[in-house]
Amino acid sequence: MTEQARWGVGSNQYKKRPPRPHGPQPSPGLLKSAAKDQTDELGFSWDSSGIPWDEMPGMEVPRALARFEAQLAGHVWDAAALEGNPYTLPEVQTLLEGVTVGGHRLDDEKQVLALVESTRLLHGLVRDGTFALSKPLSDRLHGIVAPHEAIEAGHFRGEGSVRGGGRVNLGEAGTFKATGCEDGGEELRAEYTRGLAFLSGVKNPIERAVAYFCFGTRHQFYFDGNKRTSRLMMNGVLLSSGHDAISIPFSRRLEFNQSLVTLYADADATSLMEFILDCRPEG
Repeated sequence: MTEQARWGVGSNQYKKRPPRPHGPQPSPGLLKSAAKDQTDELGFSWDSSGIPWDEMPGMEVPRALARFEAQLAGHVWDAAALEGNPYTLPEVQTLLEGVTVGGHRLDDEKQVLALVESTRLLHGLVRDGTFALSKPLSDRLHGIVAPHEAIEAGHFRGEGSVRGGGRVNLGEAGTFKATGCEDGGEELRAEYTRGLAFLSGVKNPIERAVAYFCFGTRHQFYFDGNKRTSRLMMNGVLLSSGHDAISIPFSRRLEFNQSLVTLYADADATSLMEFILDCRPEG
């Protein structure tokens, strides 16, 4: 079986794991202090005491990159499907081979190709040792992954001529409203700077990576494509530290959406972090 055929595993390799018994718990005072620091700097908090950060194995970076490349089609398909893209996994594999697939709207094809290009760019950045959590790199990835949907792709909300955005419909939970951008995006940039400074102090790279995903997703720095961009940045941290990249399986979109509502509505990232770690690849 070739490496290309292995791509077809896709989200099937991500299996929901049984609950893990929690170990000794930190004191309530310590948890409260940590939550306050997180909320002050990131706008949300989480309880990491029950999240199994230590159960995600480490490896050499080249091996992590090889595994990521072998799973490229699955990563792209999951991300596209979560956006409502009708391409199937075999059709994504066909596009990766450079063959056009008929019967789809041009916009759907462009979205998949943008995901392919941004994912390959991330692979190259990690391989070359040039990946880092930074606004310029986030903007660069966003400009590639969402140019066909996002207004002024590659720039935070407000940095161009358009204002507004930042609203997320939560259904029965109402509407989440992120920081406005009428000031030209000044406060969004300040939030990003404060957030990165705080995350740089998170020692565990897995926790730092997943926290970044929650950070970029909740703050809605861009008009669209926030989850896709944040997922790429998260995986850059994981791969750079010798860990598998994580894909959110389309088959688990309901759990994902429920955890997102908790993040937006309650400023609590715990359930989303637990969910993301549960999506880690086997082996």
